[in-house]
Amino acid sequence: MSSRRVAVKAVDWLAFGERVPPNQRPMFNALKTRSDTLSGRLTSLAEKPPAIDWSYYRKVVAKAGLVDEFEKKYGALKIPEPVDTQSEKINAQEQEANKSAQVYVQASKERISKYEKELAKFKSMIPFDQMTIEDLNDAFPETKLDMEKYPYWPHKPISDL
Repeated sequence: MSSRRVAVKAVDWLAFGERVPPNQRPMFNALKTRSDTLSGRLTSLAEKPPAIDWSYYRKVVAKAGLVDEFEKKYGALKIPEPVDTQSEKINAQEQEANKSAQVYVQASKERISKYEKELAKFKSMIPFDQMTIEDLNDAFPETKLDMEKYPYWPHKPISDL
């Protein structure tokens, strides 16, 4: 049973290690060592505890009925295994994280295509040192001066002096 539990809860340490930042590498190594130690101990345990020879104890123990009472209590003893209550929450968080990652990847692809178009525009335009003011205004319309709003730019009108 213990080997079955270990197999179900196996961790992909290579994939986990790829995601660990360099500044947290010692903590990751300590976690992996601790996990390996505990899983080694768990796999070394027998699947079932060794059987108790109750007849031997009946012969050795002087008080009558004591061994029968212990055997009955031992047979009735059931150690509950902890119930996994967090796996569903973790799986839900993982699905939510995957959805948000897919949305981010899609938005990143859209940004990349926009930036590639902008880069193609920059590569195809006239070199800056050969541009005229008209070429600059054609390439970058947002830099064109608004002569109606600022008719005397960069100078101040005489009335303001």
